Amino acid sequence: MTILNIKNICHKFDDKEILKDINLSVKKGETIGVIGPSGIGKSTLFNIIAGLLKQTSGEIIYDKNIKISYMLQKDLLLPFKTVYNNIALPLVIQKKSKKYIKEKIESKLEIFGLKGLENKYPNSLSGGERQRAALLRTYMFSDDIVLLDEPFSALDYFTKHEIHKWFLDIKNKMNLTSLIISHDIEEVLHLCDIVYILSGRPATIKKIFEIKGVDNLEKQKNMIYEIITKYDIYQY
Repeated sequence: MTILNIKNICHKFDDKEILKDINLSVKKGETIGVIGPSGIGKSTLFNIIAGLLKQTSGEIIYDKNIKISYMLQKDLLLPFKTVYNNIALPLVIQKKSKKYIKEKIESKLEIFGLKGLENKYPNSLSGGERQRAALLRTYMFSDDIVLLDEPFSALDYFTKHEIHKWFLDIKNKMNLTSLIISHDIEEVLHLCDIVYILSGRPATIKKIFEIKGVDNLEKQKNMIYEIITKYDIYQY
């Protein structure tokens, strides 16, 4: 079932056209990847989807009951609050009861790999633990659609590899619906069902790769080669 439709989105800053005729759809349980050169407008697109920025033209269509949560590249955990209180913040803002907050968080700590860490402070966590805490806090705001702006880019190779496995696990267990911005081609091919390539000035969708079900290594290598050689995603 399609839960988010982006139709003919265009956006300008002053008179400069940034995005042109962006069309994208998301089904429940899908992970959508968006890749393109730095400064191309990927974060602008996410800001529009999240309702933080009004597009110049076009439509964002989703059910009025759906909420969209947004996790930025930096985890932005508050250093003076425990992991538990950081995670609870969206629910506190929504004025949920302490009992509701406790039950909601405790039901997810183990699956997010945070059981036993809830009373620690962010500065005592590893990079992977911080990202999992930040993602759970984002999830607490809304689990309908989660926007992730380069969520794993600051992690070292081995930590990133482990968190990728963990992310795929929670995606499958929780039927998570998400959109991911990344500069890591292998990352989006590994995590995503569909990948949209943004390129050009103004940015348009140059190619859509259907990744789901492509487990053939040679096909994945061919996709990587095509993305690198045809779409100049590392040029800017």
